[in-house]
Amino acid sequence: MQLAEQIVLITGGGRGLGSSIVRTLAAEGAKVIINYRTSHDSAHELASRTGPSQAVALEADVTDPEQVRIMLEHAREHFGAPVTTVVNNALAHFSFNGDARPHAAEIGWDAFAAQFSGSVRGALNTTQAALPGMREQGFGRVINVGTNLFQNPVVPYHDYTAAKAALLSLTRTLAKDLGQHNVTVNMVSGGLLRTTDASAATPEQVFDFIASSTPLGRVTTPQEFADAVLFFASPWARSVTGQNLVVDGGLVMD
Repeated sequence: MQLAEQIVLITGGGRGLGSSIVRTLAAEGAKVIINYRTSHDSAHELASRTGPSQAVALEADVTDPEQVRIMLEHAREHFGAPVTTVVNNALAHFSFNGDARPHAAEIGWDAFAAQFSGSVRGALNTTQAALPGMREQGFGRVINVGTNLFQNPVVPYHDYTAAKAALLSLTRTLAKDLGQHNVTVNMVSGGLLRTTDASAATPEQVFDFIASSTPLGRVTTPQEFADAVLFFASPWARSVTGQNLVVDGGLVMD
């Protein structure tokens, strides 16, 4: 299915990396659902700029399956067809500032539970809610947002990194299970991005250090990351599933 024929749900699409993904997919003609939980104003402003025929902003907490189900019903009513593509980008509240994160002796399970709920439960809810429409269309794409930290754990983001590693496992088991329905499931894993809401607290010297450590000599931008999401949604990735593409300027080579 061509990008212009797809109806794409981007969770956490109202700000940060999500808004870059929204703009990138919309520029290629895709219809987009801009999901948000707290970013009402920015999500609706982005939808307004994109245009009502191509975008709609819908509120839902992706950790709540009933809210997700209702969101997809509203999206179908708006566009007249089911969601074909899901980008699981929503992130439970997190600040990428290693100096402020709890270390192993201090972190509690509640931090892990919050990240697992946001990353794994959220992705499971959206995939399950979208699957009937994907089967109906004979086509589906699920693209999960991961991290390079489970390959290069240079900062003590224990909760965040563990949740994203679990999401990679879910990516691969879903790919195996859903391939029979022509649904591909992949992950795009970034490093620190310059700059999103989550990385706004990162000290400038950390950005400089990462840039100096990459073969490209710079920190990846949200737009560059969004381009990789675009690839997995596109017909060029029609035979790619269960994969994890690291987009970090070559900092991690797997």
